[in-house]
Amino acid sequence: MRRYLDDEGINIARGLVNKTTAVHKFGSTPSMSINTQGTVWDISDSYYNWTALTGANNLSIVVSNSGDTTGGRRIVIEGLDANKDLQTETVFLSAQTGISTTNQFIRVNRAYFMDESSYDTTNVGKITIFNGGNAPVARINANEGQTLMAVYSVPNGHTAYIKKGKMSIQSGGDATGRMMVRYDGQNNFRIAHIFEVAGDGGAYEYEFATPFAIAANSDIDVRARVRSNNSRVTAAFDLILVDNRNP
Repeated sequence: MRRYLDDEGINIARGLVNKTTAVHKFGSTPSMSINTQGTVWDISDSYYNWTALTGANNLSIVVSNSGDTTGGRRIVIEGLDANKDLQTETVFLSAQTGISTTNQFIRVNRAYFMDESSYDTTNVGKITIFNGGNAPVARINANEGQTLMAVYSVPNGHTAYIKKGKMSIQSGGDATGRMMVRYDGQNNFRIAHIFEVAGDGGAYEYEFATPFAIAANSDIDVRARVRSNNSRVTAAFDLILVDNRNP
């Protein structure tokens, strides 16, 4: 007789809960300046470039170090296509410029570096991804191996249920954190959750008593405003993604 653990999270991770996937998003800003607000992602002192994602385009990739263009090195891009359906593409880094995806993307949720020739190698320089213009929509900073962006776009036909959120700041810093959501059909972001965090050894963590539901085609953007000391800020959130199509 087959038995399952009585643990929802483990059963979802094992693929035993139909049409349900666990998603862990996490981001880090290298150094946020005092009195500056920005998204917790790989580019300091800036908001995520949502305006560069108004339409689906072939993504272009710029590699800062030629050492990342040899030996079968590549990146995997996870995002949404023109219909906002889930889409993943692997792109080989064969040059420093002029690299494009085969598929068109309207959102980028994550990108990560792979090297088939070595288990220990990561990207030497930064790898920047653009969507039909000069504004970056993702970046893998040198030696990080993947994007660190606390943003997420809910795919078509799905609902995201946020279960937990967390933020930390380096010692000596303090900040106000905001989880912003642009709900489907709306043009502007609005605050869905607000919190304070200080670098005195304690991180802010909040577990929703009832998972916070965010509808398909909505965008999530975790931001921070630093009040003292230029500070590294990290943020993460866990969600359960439920496929509502053909239940």
